[in-house]
Amino acid sequence: MKTIMKMNYKVLLLVLLLAFASCSFTAKTFDDPDKDKLLIRVITYVLNQGHFDPIEMDDDFSTELFADYIETLDPVKRYFYQSDIKDFEKYKLTLDDQLKAHDITFFNIVNERLMKRIAEAKEVYSDVLSTPFDYSVDEAFDTNYENIGFVKNKKEMKERWRKQLKFSTLTNYDDVLTEEERKKEKDPAYVMKMDSEIEEEAREATKKSIDVYFNDNIDDLRREDWFAIYVNAIVEEFDPHTYYLAPKGKEDFDQRMSGKLEGIGARLQKRMDHIKIVELISGGPAWRSKELEVEDVILKVKQEDEEFPVNIVGMRINDAIKYIKGPKGTKVVLTIKKIDGSIRDVEIVRDVVELGETYAKAAIVEKDEQKFGVINLPAFYVDFQDYKKLNAAKDVKKEIERLKAEGMEGLVLDLRNNGGGSLPAVVDMAGLFIEDGPIVQVRSTGMSKEVLKDKDKSIAWDGPLVILVNEISASASEIMAAAMQDYKRAIVIGSKQTYGKGTVQNVLNLNNLVRNNSNGDLGALALTTQKYYRINGGSVQLEGVKSDVKVPGRFSFIDVGEKDKDNPLPYDEIDPANYTVWDNYFDYETTISKSNERMSNNDQLKLIEENAKWVKSKIDDTVFSLNYEKYKAELDTNEQEAKKFDVIADYKTDLDFEPLNYERQLFESDTTDLREKRERWHTALSQDVYIEEALNVLEDLKRSYGVKKVVSTTVKMKN
Repeated sequence: MKTIMKMNYKVLLLVLLLAFASCSFTAKTFDDPDKDKLLIRVITYVLNQGHFDPIEMDDDFSTELFADYIETLDPVKRYFYQSDIKDFEKYKLTLDDQLKAHDITFFNIVNERLMKRIAEAKEVYSDVLSTPFDYSVDEAFDTNYENIGFVKNKKEMKERWRKQLKFSTLTNYDDVLTEEERKKEKDPAYVMKMDSEIEEEAREATKKSIDVYFNDNIDDLRREDWFAIYVNAIVEEFDPHTYYLAPKGKEDFDQRMSGKLEGIGARLQKRMDHIKIVELISGGPAWRSKELEVEDVILKVKQEDEEFPVNIVGMRINDAIKYIKGPKGTKVVLTIKKIDGSIRDVEIVRDVVELGETYAKAAIVEKDEQKFGVINLPAFYVDFQDYKKLNAAKDVKKEIERLKAEGMEGLVLDLRNNGGGSLPAVVDMAGLFIEDGPIVQVRSTGMSKEVLKDKDKSIAWDGPLVILVNEISASASEIMAAAMQDYKRAIVIGSKQTYGKGTVQNVLNLNNLVRNNSNGDLGALALTTQKYYRINGGSVQLEGVKSDVKVPGRFSFIDVGEKDKDNPLPYDEIDPANYTVWDNYFDYETTISKSNERMSNNDQLKLIEENAKWVKSKIDDTVFSLNYEKYKAELDTNEQEAKKFDVIADYKTDLDFEPLNYERQLFESDTTDLREKRERWHTALSQDVYIEEALNVLEDLKRSYGVKKVVSTTVKMKN
């Protein structure tokens, strides 16, 4: 489901794109006194001329755009009436014609009606929240808005708002009542508030929260902001990674690339009507709290000097971030909905987060008198102004040399949750493990494929190699895993498949296409211009990289990845590149077979899989009781069921991970809590069943080395 200003969250993830090359559309420039029409002209031209797989703007396109735009504006169906949709439908098959004529009639009509309905909504929610809710009534609310249609009249609209607001207030009611019961338990003499007082306090909190949403967010949107939403709906019909960056979005992107984030140290995404955590930055406040996880949903945000939290459900991502961010040293309380459905408050002390904490880091571990190395790489980062100064490949090579100096006999490269990054960096990094040869194939529309190669014959590491991935490993991570798999250079352990993003985007400044621009900043367009392919000719688009050893994880049954996106480009294949499989003496087949057998009998993984299935069942359950007793009973049941899986976090191996010698020296003069960060990472590694199995695989590979070598030598002698 698309939501209002969906494109803004993507600004935060632009660093995950594979390439930031320049597009050239110098053959044509534009001039138009009407900025909106000019933007439509430029956008449609760029899409048709520059997109990797431009689609025909016809009646089918028009129908899809119509539905997606309405859904973007009113995802929970609390503004528009059936009569509004009927009025709009006269344009359902003509939006393509309007775009070709640079006509914005449809936008103007819909936007004018939306402004009217928003004004009416303010009166409706104020009216609804002026009356107490009765939580003894046996009624339910479905949070899957695809199951409901648009209302027919004002009576139905008020009822829809009533149920939505009652559901929002139910959490507040439970919070206040629970706090009152806690006070009574602590002090038997304490006189608890009456139920009517608790209900009123909960309802007032909802009122303040929604007032903020409308007054500070919706009312602040100017016409150009709403028009940017329309433009983004147009471009997203082409594929999920093509999106419009309005001038304000460009500013946010530039700030994001500056290298520092002041706040809680988490990357966020807007998914449906919620703000989700998609990454915790190592060493940041959220990471240090040990209470936040990827996939947690942030429901409310409360500042340390305020009595009531602000509900950010349905809020634009940039507006939500305004409440979450804040000066170093200040406190913020986040109301979090965990993936298992439980809700809790987490207090975070804000700090300045250096993005350097996302760089490669290494640890060493001794197992059965053998030393193995682990390198964690959160992203394929690069300094775009000075590639030689900073890039992931250079840092990984440095860590490999340090590990070798300490006697490493096998290496685990951890790419779990790595969303990608620089294309040159992944080509260089793959080259660290082979002598030379192709790494990835790239194809643009109407052009011959380009094979990107490692030309450096030096090899940083020629020993046993395991690569860890999961469903969140994307783009450059997939290139790396695929190349090593095709060369039979490494064993890939992880999810059934990786994310499945096989496209390359370029960011184009639209102002460069305008002659004597006096209309103001037009913004930029992130445009899908290429697809990349494995050296065996297959694409990772949609299909991802299939692990050699497949293990269950927390995302195993949840819809994540390219397949879950709207309008993804299709899977296809091209001719393979000319490459030679790695000449090694490791018995991969036997090693993989042994690992699969161990994994199928691993109790920890069985529990993880059971938990993943349970979480999926909770996500699929979208109907909630608005009767407090039933609602509370369901919460209690969920909490009791969730306790069964608490032991997952208690898992421990007998492995002790240690810092490298150079880091030990840094600890002596450290002022950045480096020691604490590494100790926490090492503890996490010692509790990681996937790392444990990766080391088992390295051990098996080492054992197979001599046997395979003897067999290979024997075969050559017979020949």
